[in-house]
Amino acid sequence: MEIIKIKDDLQANAYPGRGIILGKSEDGENAVIAYFIMGRSENSRNRIFTEFEQGIRTQAFDEAKLVDPSLIIYAPVRVLGNETIVTNGDQTDTVYDFLKKGESFETALRTRTFEPDEPNFTPRISGIVKTGGEFSYKLSILKSANGNSESSQRYFFEYSNPISGNGHFIHTYKCDGNPIPSYEGEPTLVEIKGNIDEFTNNIWNSLNNDNKVSLFTRFINIKTGECDTRIINKNI
Repeated sequence: MEIIKIKDDLQANAYPGRGIILGKSEDGENAVIAYFIMGRSENSRNRIFTEFEQGIRTQAFDEAKLVDPSLIIYAPVRVLGNETIVTNGDQTDTVYDFLKKGESFETALRTRTFEPDEPNFTPRISGIVKTGGEFSYKLSILKSANGNSESSQRYFFEYSNPISGNGHFIHTYKCDGNPIPSYEGEPTLVEIKGNIDEFTNNIWNSLNNDNKVSLFTRFINIKTGECDTRIINKNI
């Protein structure tokens, strides 16, 4: 598979929706996580990321303008031991609860489907990063069968001993549209370059300026578990 520059991929797509990038830093020392949200409606754009325990949550920037919180207010990132969960919805909590009971990422997500936002039926994208000892990560997408609300498709991707400077990128939408077409295929192989600030700025500056809302990035030292985190909110 050809390795793609994150900048090129994002600049070619005005509306990838919500996106997850997982990978390994160029120097081989850190697990790398990025999660961003975008929005077309006022309700979707009226959000910020705030830190929550070891993770983050979304909240309304202007509470007076919040219309329907059901699919836009959630905890995208939660941490359990040496595992970090990142998703685009409340399935973060589903995965967290299943892991806490000793069950798996896959088992948790098999209890969930795509979002009930007809006609888009937005996919649920999820990832999990494991550090401490062997470093690995997984990605998943739960989607409808070409917009058929009666048929669910669940895909899982597992990456062991990741290559330094490589990552995988999955997002909710193939491109803008009405209805918005869901992401297709396996996660895109992307280049991970630079330190956390270079990585963060590269993503943020490449997202469509009208539609981007918030970005979270984290570097986790694979040996020590020490975290370095960045959050950028368009609404400040």
